[in-house]
Amino acid sequence: QVQLVESGGGLVQPGGSLRLSCAASENIFSIFVMGWYRQTPGKQRELVATFTSGGSTDYADSVKGRFTISRDNAKNTVWLQMNSLKPEDTAVYYCTATFPWKELPTYWGQGTQVTVSS
Repeated sequence: QVQLVESGGGLVQPGGSLRLSCAASENIFSIFVMGWYRQTPGKQRELVATFTSGGSTDYADSVKGRFTISRDNAKNTVWLQMNSLKPEDTAVYYCTATFPWKELPTYWGQGTQVTVSS
């Protein structure tokens, strides 16, 4: 059973930055497409950033130019660098692992809360 453990969430002022980390329990990056989703109360989970099966990256329009997904295969770790944060970025952020041939993730982390507020 793959485990994904997120960390790095917290309270930040508008315009600030946070870096989320996701540690995988085993070396899965060659099997799964890694990504980050977020969810706010009353809304569906939204795909924020992801690696593609070809190894490039893709982002939701709302975060392009502000968020960056990266990874270290040797450390089984994925990061989400979030800059120029806005109040509307407030959400629970989830690290995910998706089989390349599936639309939805197979594995989810427990989530980490990000709150952007003055």
